[in-house]
Amino acid sequence: MPTRKRSPYRILLPLANPRTARDLVRIGAGVRAQRQTEMTALGIVEVPEAYSLSEGATAARTARRLLQRVLAFGDEEGVEIRTMVRIGRRAAEGIIEAVAEEGADLLIFGWGGPPAAAAAAQGEPATTELSAAVEGDGELPPVFSPTIDAVVRQSPCDIAVVKQRGLDRVRSILVPVRGGPHAELALRMARDLAHRFDARVTVMHVVPTGIGDKACQRQQQALERFIREHGGLRRTTGIVREGSSVRQSILREGAHHDLVVMGASASPTNATPDGRYLFGTLADTVASRAKTTVIVVKTRQQVGLATFEELRGEEGSLPEADAYIERGRSLTTVVDRWFAENTFHASEFSDIRKLVGLKEKAGLTVSVGLPALNEEKTIGLVIKRIRGALMERAPLIDQLVVIDSDSIDRTREIAEELGVTVVRHSEVLPELGSFQGKGEALWKSLHVLDGDIVAWIDTDISNIQPRFVYGLLGPLLREQRISYVKGFYQRPIRDGDRVMPEGGGRVTELMARPLINLFFPELSGLVQPLAGEYAGRRELLESVPFFSGYAVEVGLLVDILDQAGLSAIGQVDLERRIHRNQPLPNLSQMAFVILQATMRKLEERHRLELLTEMGRSMKLITQDREQFSLTVREIGDQLRPAMRSIPAYQERRRSLKAR
Repeated sequence: MPTRKRSPYRILLPLANPRTARDLVRIGAGVRAQRQTEMTALGIVEVPEAYSLSEGATAARTARRLLQRVLAFGDEEGVEIRTMVRIGRRAAEGIIEAVAEEGADLLIFGWGGPPAAAAAAQGEPATTELSAAVEGDGELPPVFSPTIDAVVRQSPCDIAVVKQRGLDRVRSILVPVRGGPHAELALRMARDLAHRFDARVTVMHVVPTGIGDKACQRQQQALERFIREHGGLRRTTGIVREGSSVRQSILREGAHHDLVVMGASASPTNATPDGRYLFGTLADTVASRAKTTVIVVKTRQQVGLATFEELRGEEGSLPEADAYIERGRSLTTVVDRWFAENTFHASEFSDIRKLVGLKEKAGLTVSVGLPALNEEKTIGLVIKRIRGALMERAPLIDQLVVIDSDSIDRTREIAEELGVTVVRHSEVLPELGSFQGKGEALWKSLHVLDGDIVAWIDTDISNIQPRFVYGLLGPLLREQRISYVKGFYQRPIRDGDRVMPEGGGRVTELMARPLINLFFPELSGLVQPLAGEYAGRRELLESVPFFSGYAVEVGLLVDILDQAGLSAIGQVDLERRIHRNQPLPNLSQMAFVILQATMRKLEERHRLELLTEMGRSMKLITQDREQFSLTVREIGDQLRPAMRSIPAYQERRRSLKAR
């Protein structure tokens, strides 16, 4: 019978100051060293109640940049670290939510000690553990910090609080125990860390002074049995110490060791004033006063169903990817929070070598498709800048292909002269026929492009820069939760020979965004839903239909929202984009097609029939010197099915995997 593959052990590190995270990463890397470990560094940005959550976007960008420093610590320890930033009103709520989202097994907090002492030691104002955490409004004084205390009360998983005093060299570890599940976790963690640091372990049990030799022998035998059951290392020694004060005995013995690992107390005398057990005053005192690093651990307690109902929302009320969104939060709050957490800037991903490393570590390939129709003025510049920076100087892109829509100028010739593969979309999958339009070109390009990640860049951009590509790829390579990324930018508009700083994106502002806000408000945080630069994971892109023309962007957004959830969508600021602006009559037809597509998606979502009532033809108004006239034209996109349903595509994917 085949052995069942064990799931990874998932560790979450909520970090206030990533620069002090090295020891926490070392501890995380040492825990469960014999099992595959996944570690996530978490940053929390708190936004006061008086402000929209969307205003946390800038702080989130700063937090993501700071968290990147933690990745180097992971490289030192040979463990891969992911980063995550969450926006919320309270840090504790964000942490508990992240535990549920990630399926974390262990939370590791760093703790600076009692607020006043920590501030005095660092010469800084007193703060809580997380940089933005807020002291309780009239609540009971914290045991560790308001954030840690609030998380411990929920006990969403095993928890370790680390009072950091350095882990440069760990030769011996002390584990004070009194029995119980917290002591078992402490001993298992000490065992793993001893294996990691090649250290010896001393397990100590303190008994009252004067209990007699026989009683001490029985305690010693019980301690050794406990060690055999939960320790498992030859270099583990059990000692029984007599003492009138347990805490003083632990502090005296701890002075001879490099690390103390202890379980939370489980005695009513150590309960907090509100009746809930935290770590207990013994652990608090030892962690505060010991001269060495102290780790206090607490096992996961049974969490009531109501707690996770609040975190996960009604079953089936949202797509599975968004199940962690709390019930009762308004849609506005959901969108505001999405905007803050999932809005990036291209500059966050400007270290292309790091992106290449992420791509190679994940075993991914990247393809870029360049849809083109009569772009001889700009196609050469687009190819040279993308290929030079992202293929020749750094191998971020594995495949670059021009998808031509039967240009009648020199677009294809210029691309071929530059050595880039050119395909006509009308010649791809010819047995399925061919429609005009960008969406048709993108849909058929999925059959041609091989990458695990596919990006599309318009070829009419006159100020093309590498950031247009790496900005889209960055969130997909760095954030596993994101599967689709849209670009946005400042949109200048040409007026003759002048370029005006604003005025572009007319269809977006006058048609697309109002429609989305009205009918698909989940997507209302997207700055430019019709932007022509976007990227996604193949398994998602091949599973959704494509409109054949102007409606491809809005159609993809709605279908990806329904299939993967809002949290799978990201957007990135690409700064400024200058391209060829279309005349107003063309924009009118574009708006008509987008309106049609929106109605069609409403029909699908709500099982309505709308378009037959409104009609599918458009009356175009033309004007000559003497009169106005009407021209009736049938305008509308075709809808291509999900590419993975096409047999020829399935066969090609199988052949690629077989290579």
